[in-house]
Amino acid sequence: MGAGWLFLFAVLWSAVLLFGMVFFVIMFSDLESDYINPIDLCNKLNQFVIPEYAAHALLPLLFLISGQWTALLFNIPLLAYNINKVIKKNHMYDATEIFRTLGGHQKESYFKLGFYLLSFFYYLYRMIVALIAENE
Repeated sequence: MGAGWLFLFAVLWSAVLLFGMVFFVIMFSDLESDYINPIDLCNKLNQFVIPEYAAHALLPLLFLISGQWTALLFNIPLLAYNINKVIKKNHMYDATEIFRTLGGHQKESYFKLGFYLLSFFYYLYRMIVALIAENE
């Protein structure tokens, strides 16, 4: 019964992360279209950076504890990338350099959006498989 509940939680959690990345993409597109100034953008996005990293780090931790090795291996590259950004103190957005680095931030947001979308459907598949296996 544990795997079904774990992947149900992972589906819901990845949906939250997915909507968070949609917010980031929209904010970057607003900056590009000059609907928002760089200071407001950085103030709005910086408050979500660490919670997004922590929310994503929770899933690999749960997969490690429960022994779901495939799901853990799927999440390790993004987890390592996020940890590397925090260690190098490169994780916060700087209003003075946001226009120079906007392309890289947009690519990162699109990549994470795709990753969370892919993981959403992977967790949904694993949840269905686990629930079917419990009923047999």
